[in-house]
Amino acid sequence: MSRPLIASRSRGVLVGFVGMIVAAVVVVHGYLWWRLVRASTTPGSRPRRVLTWVLVILAAVMVVTFGGSRLGLGMDVERVVAWPGYLWLAVMFYLFVFGLVMEVPRAVATFVTSRRRRAAETAAPAGRAEETALVDEVVLAGAAAGGGAAAHGTATTGRPAAEGAAADAPAIDRRLFISRTASAVVTVGALATVGYGVSRALGDPVIERVPIRLPRLDPRMSGLRIAVVSDIHLGPLSGRGHTERIVRMINGLQADAVTIVGDLVDGTVAELGRLATPLGSLESRYGAYFVTGNHEYYTAGGPQEWIEELRSLGVRPLLNERVEIRHAGAVLDLAGVNDLNGVPSGDGPDLDRALGGRDANRPVVLMAHQPVQVTQAAAHGVDLQLSGHTHGGQMAPFNLLVPLQQPVVAGLASVPRTGGGDTQVYVTRGAGFWGPPVRVGAPPEITLIELRA
Repeated sequence: MSRPLIASRSRGVLVGFVGMIVAAVVVVHGYLWWRLVRASTTPGSRPRRVLTWVLVILAAVMVVTFGGSRLGLGMDVERVVAWPGYLWLAVMFYLFVFGLVMEVPRAVATFVTSRRRRAAETAAPAGRAEETALVDEVVLAGAAAGGGAAAHGTATTGRPAAEGAAADAPAIDRRLFISRTASAVVTVGALATVGYGVSRALGDPVIERVPIRLPRLDPRMSGLRIAVVSDIHLGPLSGRGHTERIVRMINGLQADAVTIVGDLVDGTVAELGRLATPLGSLESRYGAYFVTGNHEYYTAGGPQEWIEELRSLGVRPLLNERVEIRHAGAVLDLAGVNDLNGVPSGDGPDLDRALGGRDANRPVVLMAHQPVQVTQAAAHGVDLQLSGHTHGGQMAPFNLLVPLQQPVVAGLASVPRTGGGDTQVYVTRGAGFWGPPVRVGAPPEITLIELRA
């Protein structure tokens, strides 16, 4: 495929992506204004004007945050707007979710209020008839005494008007009270959820220790430990300390091999190279290895500059290739393939190249960023695939949507092989985050896999 055609397709994808984001922003913010601002404030009031402008400004900041790097605005612009933009994205999402959940109790409360008002209005005529009869008697008596006009005016014009105002005001107050109560519940729920999610995303990753049995593993290799980390996502919201913490935790596991399964960065070497420097301190008996993820192909320079940078740090990229891990006199093949996003540029996964010509009697562990690649891995007789990409959903209930694209959200699963047996796939939730620094229901993870015969 020619470079102009690839560039044209990339621009088309960019325009489509930005258009989709803008449409979603408009729709969701419109709903939030309708439910949280319009329903809870009075027309023309200052709170309504202020809250409306706040929503407009936050929407604009979020669009700039999303489109900054893709529109070539640079990392400096992203750093300025990233925190408010991405945090508002998370708050907006949970305001939307909680708002939808509150539609049912809001509708029930409104229905009950309406029924009570209708019941009160139905009962009112009978009471008013009695009052009218009493008023007529007073009017007649007043007329006989010569004060008919005054008595009649007082009885017919003063009291009914006051009663009508008293009857209407509580109904209006009740509707406003319901809307403001629902808005308060939605707002508090969203802010509490995001606050919790920020504490999880910025906290220490969870260490998941996972024993995995491989039928073809030589008993002499039983106990081999492989550290798996994915989706570190070095970017405008992460600092050098983020990488240092991950490296420190991995080194504390004393793994025999370290595997970095894609989506390491969200920027160029010039922008983020200093954040990746701590990876040069990774410790393991048989080395550290890396495969590309989809985000490596989103950077301005493409994955190649990061491949060279990682080599200089002592991390070996596996670009549709494999290495032999020799342990206690036995051998295991560790292979790696490029991410599917490399296909348009001719740099996609090639399992034939990565696995061709090897000894089929010994086990092979495959590093592939996306879990969906396990189908091809099973066809090539892979014993275990290590993947990331999903973040475990990162922010529930996104975990319910991941299966629409990927076969596994997180954890260990298996896929039948054509020649018999199963190909196992372990999907790590990732050690970082993408977009909002928020994780709800999917804490960051570093995995230590212990292979057993």
